[in-house]
Amino acid sequence: MVGRVGAGSVSLTEAHRFANEPVNAGGTLHWDILGLYRGVLEGLRAAGPVDSIGIDSWAVDYGLLDASGALLGNPVHYRDGRTDGVPSRVASVVTDERLYEITGLQKLPFNTIYQLVSAVGTPQYEAAQQVLLIPDLLAYWLTGELGAEYTNASTTELLDVRTRDWSLPLISSVGLRASLFPRVRQPGSTIGLHGETPVVAVGSHDTASAVVGVPAASADFAYISCGTWSLVGLELPGPVLSEASRLANFTNEGGVDGTVRYLRNVMGLWPLQECMREWGSPDISDLLRAASREAALRHVVDLDLPIFLPPGDMCGRVTSAAGLPRDAAPAVVARCIVDSLALAQWRAVEQAQELAGRSVDAVHIVGGGARNALLCQLTADACGLPVLAGPVEATALGNVLVQARAAGVVDGDLAALRAVLRETQQIVRYEPSGDRAEWRAAAKRIA
Repeated sequence: MVGRVGAGSVSLTEAHRFANEPVNAGGTLHWDILGLYRGVLEGLRAAGPVDSIGIDSWAVDYGLLDASGALLGNPVHYRDGRTDGVPSRVASVVTDERLYEITGLQKLPFNTIYQLVSAVGTPQYEAAQQVLLIPDLLAYWLTGELGAEYTNASTTELLDVRTRDWSLPLISSVGLRASLFPRVRQPGSTIGLHGETPVVAVGSHDTASAVVGVPAASADFAYISCGTWSLVGLELPGPVLSEASRLANFTNEGGVDGTVRYLRNVMGLWPLQECMREWGSPDISDLLRAASREAALRHVVDLDLPIFLPPGDMCGRVTSAAGLPRDAAPAVVARCIVDSLALAQWRAVEQAQELAGRSVDAVHIVGGGARNALLCQLTADACGLPVLAGPVEATALGNVLVQARAAGVVDGDLAALRAVLRETQQIVRYEPSGDRAEWRAAAKRIA
């Protein structure tokens, strides 16, 4: 994506698009990282001369480098089953309560801490000299510079949420080597050069960049970065580390400018994407129009259940959980998923406000889910708050705005960057409608 930023203006142009297709080899699900890097290089050539480069990606996954800087095998995909049983092993050494006190992160079986612990004793781990998260690995190949960008490092469950640096006592206590972890760098700093072009550290966790790209007019907003996952939460000046927060599985991830992304991972559009793949990839607009004609909240499921995490036979799992026949019409299954996602998003917004002691006056949906008018309206109905949908490319916009600020093209804090977005991006407003009692009743059915 090429961003062009000036005084009061920002625009994006797609330069190149390439597939990201995991590969199952030898019973392990891997990322095709070399294929992704090739796509990056092709994209940079297609983009032509640029003033800087910024990389964001998903969180938690990593590559291991040997003493020469060579990659030791393809990074493992977070949906692989190698961490089965590992969280309980870690909890026998560091209690869940203590882990949350240190890191502030929600307990997810694929967090980096569990992936690395599962790798201890393997030939790759024993030969490793450095661990680099995905955007840091790509930046290393572009520049030759090692480092760990803060917002993505904060998702590993190995970073101290207060010091914003690696927790060396925690790393040691779970049997990992502290020497593997490179220094932490902040968004806006220059990583190095690719040729003559600076590579700038942005909010390299895609949600961190997406939150920069939320066009909020005040600090009293909730955000939903909606795609394969829905990241639902608030932007706060500091972490919430209460026991109630831990039990509610809320996470305190690092944001740009020292903010905290206080959020919970909701399963997002992944179940719908998987079902559509099983249905032969029907037109999404036609499917959602048909789903909108189905009765609301007749069938709902708890999308946060772990049964919806792995790929394969998603329709069977959704219909089983919803009490639907296995051959239920796609529109019925799609409506179940969208209703359930709106319900999950509302519950997360409500809990975030309660746990943080904050109230919000609007919910911003950014990312691909902003295109889903049915989901946006249902989320407004469930929350009883206006939903402001867009921009779709919030992650790319947040990325380029941080780069532009680092280059001195724009000035100011996050509020100033967001003001540029409000002036330049299309935002669709959805007002709440209907009876919220129906949503409360549906929530009780799956509690």
